[in-house]
Amino acid sequence: MTEKREGGIARTNEKLIMDAGDIARVLTRIAHEIVERNKGVNLVALVGIRTGGVHLAHRLAKRIHAIEGVSVPIGELDITLYRDDLALRKNQPVLRKTSIPFDLAGKAVVLVDDVLFTGRTIRAAMDGLMDLGRPEEIQLAVLVDRGHRQLPIKANYVGKNLPTSREETVRVLLEEYGEEDRVVIIKPLS
Repeated sequence: MTEKREGGIARTNEKLIMDAGDIARVLTRIAHEIVERNKGVNLVALVGIRTGGVHLAHRLAKRIHAIEGVSVPIGELDITLYRDDLALRKNQPVLRKTSIPFDLAGKAVVLVDDVLFTGRTIRAAMDGLMDLGRPEEIQLAVLVDRGHRQLPIKANYVGKNLPTSREETVRVLLEEYGEEDRVVIIKPLS
């Protein structure tokens, strides 16, 4: 969190968008929508995009289990090597584990991510997923859709649509990172 002092008063550029209760309610709603759209979850699998999407996928799986009494398979996808800006990065990318411990064939795979922005991360995730198998269908669940798409990608399940400027930053902070669950928008200090 960045602060700017004016006349001895600290002013922050961080605005709370969703608190822990909001996030919990949104994930419950998305879990219900996944069950409804797929007429149950017998052929559904969740794949979280590293890192925030992985935590959200696990939370969705718990909610789906509470609703349907069925444990859906969960995978974790690292998209680092599929990014289209890999050559433009100054630092060496940090590779993390991809784990898809189930066959994708015949499954409705729900990709899960925290923030949908330009669509490039989702494109990379679909490329990575297709290299691992051929699901029947790929759906997308995101906690926040902030707009500014550069690719024709749209989420099937959205927790919150959040219009932003390109200069703003949306951060999803989760207890899995040692934070209090919340979504904040950070505006540039003027």
